[in-house]
Amino acid sequence: MSAVLQNPGVERVRAALAAAGLDAEIVELPGAARTARAAADFLGCEVAQIANSLVFRARASDAALLVLSSGARRVDLARLSEVVGESVDKADADFVRARTGFAIGGVAPVGHAGALRSFVERSLAACDPLWAAAGHPHTVFRLSYAELLRISGATPVDAASA
Repeated sequence: MSAVLQNPGVERVRAALAAAGLDAEIVELPGAARTARAAADFLGCEVAQIANSLVFRARASDAALLVLSSGARRVDLARLSEVVGESVDKADADFVRARTGFAIGGVAPVGHAGALRSFVERSLAACDPLWAAAGHPHTVFRLSYAELLRISGATPVDAASA
């Protein structure tokens, strides 16, 4: 097994998937997939099938918010702010790593270092299968929308625009 697949972040994701009862193979990509487009190109799928794990920072509460959104869409900060009841900003790399334990590009829907309030963009329901990051920018795993909802415990939302 490669060093990437033995990475501590990947191991956390593997353990979280197993604990959730999801038998998903973690796939090592030939390069870093720090964007949905790069991941889709490596996988030979549509960019809409990439479940981006985006971390936002709630301004007043300083809470970390995870939004799982289609790689073909952009999260609308005004819509997300309405959903969470306070203004939100995109989180910087240090905040993301501190709250999730992952580097940007490797943030998975599960296996975080701490508790996150999580949301899944409803537009992902139109895509099957989905691909999500697996704890390292070179790793992904395949799952369905229903499985993504189940393992992440996220709330379905309409917070993205095309």
